[in-house]
This record gives sequence, C-alpha cells and structure tokens, in this order.
Amino acid sequence: MLNYISLDKILFLDIETVPMCSTYDELPERFVPLWDKKAGYLKREEEDTPSALFPRAGIYAEFGKVVCISFGMFNDGNFRIKSFYGDDEKALLTDFANLLESKFSSKDFLLCAHNGKEFDFPYLSRRMLINAIPLPEILDLAGKKPWEVAHIDTMELWKFGDFKNYTSLEVLSAVFDIPTPKDDIDGSQVGKVYWEDKDLERIVKYCQKDVLAIAQLFLRYQGKALLDEGQVVIV
Repeated sequence: MLNYISLDKILFLDIETVPMCSTYDELPERFVPLWDKKAGYLKREEEDTPSALFPRAGIYAEFGKVVCISFGMFNDGNFRIKSFYGDDEKALLTDFANLLESKFSSKDFLLCAHNGKEFDFPYLSRRMLINAIPLPEILDLAGKKPWEVAHIDTMELWKFGDFKNYTSLEVLSAVFDIPTPKDDIDGSQVGKVYWEDKDLERIVKYCQKDVLAIAQLFLRYQGKALLDEGQVVIV
C-alpha cells in the first residue's frame, strides 16, 4: 500500500496545543460568554461547568494556541526531526509558515499527520490567520480540487472508507508493534504540563515521539521495516 509515494517527499508533522490562558478565570472578558456557550454544547454531566471544561479549550483553535510543531523527514536512510516551540505562538507559526512556503510546495511534497485533516492542518491554518500570517500554499485549500490537496492522514488511510471509525495513534502503534509515543504523557495532559508545570521541553519530546510514530506507521503501511533508534536524528 502507498508504495507509489516516495518517502523523501513527505513532511511528517504533529502539533501540541493548549488553552489560550491557564484557567477559565483568566479568560479575556469578551471570550467568557463565548466559552460558556461552547461549554454548553460539551456538557454531559452536572459537574461539567464552563470552568471545569476549560482544560479542553486547547483543542479548539478559537480558544487555544499552538506551543509546539514537530516535523520530520527521511533523508539518506535516517529520519531527521526538528521542532519549533515556545510561548510566542506567532513567532513559531511564522517560522513554520516560512519553512513551508520556501521549501515545501504542494507540487513536490506532501504533509502527513495522524488525524491531520481533522485537526493539525486546519488548526495550524486557523491560528495562522488569527495571527495575521499568510497561509503557505501547501496549507491553503481555497479553490483547490480534492486531488490537488497535498495532505496525507494516517488515520484516514486506516479507515479504508469506514468514516464512522476512529483509531488513535496509540492503538495503531500497539497493533503494528511500534514503540508507544504515550510512555510519558498524552494529549490530555499537555495543558497542565504547559500552564502548571511550565515544562515545555517535556511537551516537545512528546510531540517528537508522535512524529516518529506517524513515520513508523507509514512505513508499516508500505510494508517496510521500522526505523531503529540509530536512524533517528533530532536536529
């Protein structure tokens, strides 16, 4: 499967996001009623107040922000991973947008993420627009035909047309005997690690593990051997 795609033409990526502020009480005044309304749609239990649900705000681009983008590529038998990260979202998004615009045209390269079409790609695009950053061509879908969109989604590929199915990267890592990227933290803990523990480096390492797991999964989709530890280079 997918053997027609050259590995060195794929940019594998993952992002980590957090709520826009540390607690519900710190929300800008204008956003309070907006989050309250959003929380009303999310409420399942009596204790699901807007404040209690606020840790989930990071998954929504209107109420969250990007704190890390990790990406990797195959090169000369190795897999090289790099990250843009920091508290200044506009700076890291600008760096990533400049990289995409200067080196990754949709005519020559593909972007790949797990659940990327539902989360990573649109989230990056929305946050770039919010930060007044021009969209790189490879992320700008306006006016493009479906076959012109240079995005691969490893979760979508696993569906095989079964659109009611959701399979996490953690599950597929277990199924294909790929080392788990969730051996320290998982996505639900990123906001706490960022706002309370103030340990951005820990988040970066977690994000890089996800990128490696996505690349390993793609190798398994192609029926190829997994990378060994010596082939992975953090730059």
